[in-house]
Amino acid sequence: MLRRVLSTVSLLALALATTAHGALRSPQVPVSGTALQAFFTSQGQAINVNTDQLDLQTVSLPADATIQFGAPLVPPSSTSTLGIYNAGLGAPPLYQVFPGAASTGWLSLLAFRTAPIRAVVTLFDAGGAFQGSTTYLGADRSYLGFYLQLGTGDVLYSQDARNAGGAKLLAFNATGARAGSTWFAWETGAGPGGDFADTIWLLQYAFAPVAVLRTDWGTLKQRFH
Repeated sequence: MLRRVLSTVSLLALALATTAHGALRSPQVPVSGTALQAFFTSQGQAINVNTDQLDLQTVSLPADATIQFGAPLVPPSSTSTLGIYNAGLGAPPLYQVFPGAASTGWLSLLAFRTAPIRAVVTLFDAGGAFQGSTTYLGADRSYLGFYLQLGTGDVLYSQDARNAGGAKLLAFNATGARAGSTWFAWETGAGPGGDFADTIWLLQYAFAPVAVLRTDWGTLKQRFH
């Protein structure tokens, strides 16, 4: 009988599970102008750029995580590369994921492996033809950051503290038809703040966790009475 009750509790708890949007930045970063908001509106995204910023300065990914990167929907003013780095290192090596030379329609798949710990990046052109694979030994999926390297050689990091001008990346959960993906909006200007619409990328991965609504047996009985 006890096993049946516990099983029922488990099933009902699963039925009450709700999708969360992950932790928000606190405080939210001021966004200048209307360029970023106008972009999301044009893409049919229900995003408020001043209140929906995610706290994704670093991420911890599951062992089987695979992230798809495509060319930016808003290209940077100069050739730029997007990649990852080990967020816990003082001077981390940069692991390129999407090369600046790639054009619209190209995509890159980032996957993680163990024994040894590594990241594997596989690149395809717009026709789906394999263009090469790169392995980065030591890439730590449990504590990753993202970087954008500009054509000038300057590097912008997802961790605010690594940038002389503070925050350079704002992340947002995609909505509507693009739900399950994550927007990366970069500010490439030298000073603090900006419009964060200098280059915008859509990563095919939901970094936000799924939260379970916790309850007790009495509350469950009332809900399903």
